[in-house]
Amino acid sequence: MSARAVDNWWAKWQAGGRDALLSRPRGRRTGEHQVLSGTEQAAIRQAVLDHIPCDLGLSGQLWTRGLIGELIFKLYRVRFTEPGVGEYLKRWGLTFQRPDKRAVEQDPEAVRIWREEAWPAIRAKAKADNGEVLFADQVGVRSDQVTGCAWGVKGATPVIRRTGNRFSVNAMSAISTKGRMHFMVFTESFDAKIMCRFLDRLVGHFDRRVHLIVDRHSAHRSKTVRTWLADHKDQIELHSLPSYSPELNPDELVNADLKRSLSHTHRARNQAELAAETRRFFHRRQRQPHIVRGYFGGRHVRYVLDE
Repeated sequence: MSARAVDNWWAKWQAGGRDALLSRPRGRRTGEHQVLSGTEQAAIRQAVLDHIPCDLGLSGQLWTRGLIGELIFKLYRVRFTEPGVGEYLKRWGLTFQRPDKRAVEQDPEAVRIWREEAWPAIRAKAKADNGEVLFADQVGVRSDQVTGCAWGVKGATPVIRRTGNRFSVNAMSAISTKGRMHFMVFTESFDAKIMCRFLDRLVGHFDRRVHLIVDRHSAHRSKTVRTWLADHKDQIELHSLPSYSPELNPDELVNADLKRSLSHTHRARNQAELAAETRRFFHRRQRQPHIVRGYFGGRHVRYVLDE
């Protein structure tokens, strides 16, 4: 050590004691000498969270670093590079994510009423009559559907070889928070008759009243289904989710799981083989109740588990 360094330590110790010798972080403190003030940064961050670009006179519906830079210039006349904007975004705790889709026709008030009033009432009613609550939905699977990604040489897109024939199958499933799953695979178009067939099969598995929650598909509200329900009102009751709100239905996650799984195993050359693959998926999930219960842990459907 140099004599000057020892002299500096000695002077610090005499002035402040042992605490004066502790090392301090070097460089500028976080937030010092930044082009945007704390208030301005908070305003930009909130604008990004509360609005889409076209709301603020910019082009597009998704925020990018370039568009956020344009917003900063529009408000404060300061130019930033995209990497510079990225540093601010990192500091604000924002990350680049794929957004959820919502229908513009969705009524936020109806969603609020469902979460805070309708769903708790259904749960209480089912508990009072010792019933079973299930969420149900229908899904279609096509032979030409390709999902997922694969590794390949840069610039050479991988090729998946499948039959050129186009065919599809449909399925209806229902799940409960206890890990139960019931399903039906069919090749016809989904209509009121198919819905009644599914309901008839479903109530055959229970010796108590079923409360089934579905979306507002026209088949669910048809005269045929209403007549069937009136004849079986002691066995099952149908409840409808708010319009244009698929994210509130945990069974939508079953549909997504089905399509992801088939993308890895799909080898069907005809409709019968595709139907068999679809049934295998549902049979496999029936033997995995922990996965079925996991569907209710999704961010938008966790309300089902909240008391």
